[in-house]
Amino acid sequence: MKIPKRIQPLIDEGLIDEVISRLMSGKEADVYVVRCNSEVRCAKVYKEAAKRGFKQTVLYREGRKTRNSRRARAMEKGSKFGRKQQEQTWHNAEVDALAKLAKADVRVPQPYACIDGVLLMELVTDSEGVVAPRLSDVSLSANEALEGHSKVMRFVVRMLCAGLIHGDLSEFNILLDENGPVIIDLPQAVDAAANNNAESMLQRDVNKIRSYYGQYAPELLNTQYAKEIWKLFEDGELQPEIQLKGVFAENTQDADVDGVLQEIESVIAEEQIRQERLIEAESLP
Repeated sequence: MKIPKRIQPLIDEGLIDEVISRLMSGKEADVYVVRCNSEVRCAKVYKEAAKRGFKQTVLYREGRKTRNSRRARAMEKGSKFGRKQQEQTWHNAEVDALAKLAKADVRVPQPYACIDGVLLMELVTDSEGVVAPRLSDVSLSANEALEGHSKVMRFVVRMLCAGLIHGDLSEFNILLDENGPVIIDLPQAVDAAANNNAESMLQRDVNKIRSYYGQYAPELLNTQYAKEIWKLFEDGELQPEIQLKGVFAENTQDADVDGVLQEIESVIAEEQIRQERLIEAESLP
């Protein structure tokens, strides 16, 4: 097939020998099956910012640190150099996330290199070497849905313990190989501690997965894993292998408004008394 323009430099450098086929086209990138010596891998070619379907990327970038102060200033100003640096940061975020999550025992593809907006990484296949299907393309039994949901929740917990939230998790970016789910597409991964949108993004991720698996195992639809996981995280009690229950008890206790107002009035009265005493003291000879 015709070699994509963005992949040609990797062929020139000997990192890729052949482009075998186009695997898929997504809102943020096009993915190709390529041959590297004797191995078959995939090349993810990121789309330019203006052509990406991924909206509000600024929400995902919040909290990401840029060590180079010049780059940080350029990114803030939105100059041509700054926009280029933003794109590079977006691409590198996926490489960093893949490496961090692999160490956290989350099943993700292995990255090999990221050059000029092309991420070369492992091609996830089934037991027969065929490209692994997305979760959205597979029908499940109730037991398979329960087991798959449990594994994905385990990955979500491990991700959060590693400080990350996927930010766009759904049945469309989970692959299924012979050993179960594999998480893909992570350039928008969120810093859980530094991003003000972290809680809402975690809830959206978890609830999307609940809704999908719930089609096959309806009992999942009444679970509250998102709130349970976030509460454990907030309280510093979340552990990679913690046993989740899918239950969350809402705090239904009414706020003691009268008590709060009385406390405020008491503080104001004490401050008035303090100020009066200071005035009296200053007027003494």
